[in-house]
Amino acid sequence: MPPSWTGSHEDTLRRLREICLSFPETTERLSHGAPSFFVRDKSTFVNVWLEGHHANKFPHLWCAAPQGAQDDLVDQDPDSFFKPPYVGHRGWLGVRLDALLDWDDLDAICEDAYRTVAPRGLIALLDNPENQV
Repeated sequence: MPPSWTGSHEDTLRRLREICLSFPETTERLSHGAPSFFVRDKSTFVNVWLEGHHANKFPHLWCAAPQGAQDDLVDQDPDSFFKPPYVGHRGWLGVRLDALLDWDDLDAICEDAYRTVAPRGLIALLDNPENQV
């Protein structure tokens, strides 16, 4: 069952918060009216649109993505992934939360987004959490 249908929007946001805030030095605040997650309170890596946004009237997130991932995923599974407005030209990925993705998929997508914008030192902490001070 898709994540957004396993509970309320609040449950979906709670689970996404658990994922995104588990990465080193992340914060959350509203940006453009959407819950958004930042690395070191500066670089956005995920925006969550539970009520939809513009023409996309379904729950979804926008996230940073490694180079080439947007094209590959949109081509392979256009029912789950799309090119989001405003940030799609920079390679960001739109992810439908009402698609047949599971929480493990969303965890991996959010981690890739974090790795795309985080500095090397924070990625090293993510890879070796025992090195955290």
